[in-house]
Amino acid sequence: MKWIEYNPSFVEAYYSRGIYPYISSLLRILFGWMPFSFGDLIILFFTLYSIYIIYKLVSTRFKNLISKLLGVTSFISIIYFLFYMLWGLNYFREPLYKNLEFKTTSYNNEDLINLTKYLVTKLNQSHLAITKSDSLSVTVPHSNQDIYLLAKKGYKKLAQNNSLFTYKYGKAKNSLISIFQSYNGTSGYLNPFTGEAQVNRLIPKTILPTTTAHEMAHQIGFAAENEANFVGFLAALSNDDLYFKYSAYRMATRYAIFELYKRDKEIFKEVYKTINQGILIDFKTSSDFWNTYKNPFEPIVKKGYNAYLKSNNQDKGIRSYNYVVDLLINFFKISNNKT
Repeated sequence: MKWIEYNPSFVEAYYSRGIYPYISSLLRILFGWMPFSFGDLIILFFTLYSIYIIYKLVSTRFKNLISKLLGVTSFISIIYFLFYMLWGLNYFREPLYKNLEFKTTSYNNEDLINLTKYLVTKLNQSHLAITKSDSLSVTVPHSNQDIYLLAKKGYKKLAQNNSLFTYKYGKAKNSLISIFQSYNGTSGYLNPFTGEAQVNRLIPKTILPTTTAHEMAHQIGFAAENEANFVGFLAALSNDDLYFKYSAYRMATRYAIFELYKRDKEIFKEVYKTINQGILIDFKTSSDFWNTYKNPFEPIVKKGYNAYLKSNNQDKGIRSYNYVVDLLINFFKISNNKT
């Protein structure tokens, strides 16, 4: 793993673009047809089995502890190997900006302000295209299953320009543990052992399209969270469905305006005032949803996830999600220059 960490070009050529597309396609063929999440069942089974093992250890007063620890260690080593072989090596591939031939120059305040204003304008436009009123919030008419199917159309259109975004077989699924995900503050996750993209079925519908597209980005090999955010944004924006476009601009605007708030609170206030009232209602609805599930254990879970990300080539941890702004600025600079 240490050797792999310092050889991203090898991982890119022989794993991410080599054997991984076959692995991911095979997993989606095997498990994608199931109407339920097989990966969630595996998690539930091993959670219960772990509780049983602990119970047996305590009830037998830790009899044969050494041999049992060796058994557990052997099992963990197999899981470790399978995790990286089936998906995890994608954490060490070449950065997405290299594959898309973006410039890697750091952005300044002016770049961020311009991006945020542009995104707010596009978000307001997409909002009005749906509601016809700046004071009404968006109500998504699609079911979860409709959104999972529609998400594939965005990837199909995106892949016409770049085969990196090719998505075949299967679709995202409702997570069987959505309640648990809500309490630990997550919208979805990829199960690396089954290749399934699980989405929290309880989250507000306006964020469901980009959440789905984000998890699908993980499925096709974009492990880094900022890259999955960016690919998910592109896939949702490429979709002909108005609700997907709204969700794409909504997500991008929230990340950009959050960064603007950290850098310049006065300009943040000016830009924030230009957002349609109906969108602000949508933002509050989303915030209220997550506040409903606030609990004392959530910070502990997030600390664990933060450590997991840092151990897998994302030195910013959970803050890696916010680094999608870098990619957005470069993307829109290139797009506007071409226009």
